Amino acid sequence: MTQKLPRGVHGQTVEALASRILSNEIGEGDTLDLPGLRRELDVSLTALREALKVLAAKGMIDARQKRGTFVQPRTSWNLLDTDVMRWQTAADSGHSLFDELTEMRVIVEPAAARLAATRATPAELTALSDALDRMASARDLAATVTADLDFHRLLMAATHNVFLMQVERIIAIGLVERDKLVHGNSPDEDPVPSHRAVFDAVAAHDADAACAAMRALVDKSGEDLDRARTITPR
Repeated sequence: MTQKLPRGVHGQTVEALASRILSNEIGEGDTLDLPGLRRELDVSLTALREALKVLAAKGMIDARQKRGTFVQPRTSWNLLDTDVMRWQTAADSGHSLFDELTEMRVIVEPAAARLAATRATPAELTALSDALDRMASARDLAATVTADLDFHRLLMAATHNVFLMQVERIIAIGLVERDKLVHGNSPDEDPVPSHRAVFDAVAAHDADAACAAMRALVDKSGEDLDRARTITPR
């Protein structure tokens, strides 16, 4: 099937190539048919080359003399790159990625909540409360996902740890896709109580309670994900 893209649209060319790689239409070790891709995507050679440079920088492809341009093994990809994370969660491979996301959250987020309980400023607590209120009043999927993501971002920022704030950027990409799946398939599922338990503990500056509440939230998140998968298998 020919996929038409506007000429010179760099980002769309990158997305189209990444989609083919993630769907295994172009599998690991496969050599890319560059003339064929130019025709199918209807892009200039310059646009195609620039897109290939982006994917090469992310470790997804490489080029060798006599072999041409080929797809690298997944172990060579920069899996913490935000684009690579987003592409994976949007593809079938996102199924296992969600499990790994939950594992990462179990390790990181309870400890982050513990720190936030000891470091959050009054202004940060107000922002967290506002995010919780927006979550409670959300009337559609987009509003729910946005408020949920904002809550987690604000909580991580309240740790005042620059490394955790960087880790949050990675978690956020998977969290958005996870929330779309869970809240989209279970619209009656109320995310507020579990988040409110975390907020109440952080606002009370109770580090142990904040840690426990966040662990309970992440555990529930994993259960909700499993339930959503039974409704819409990925």
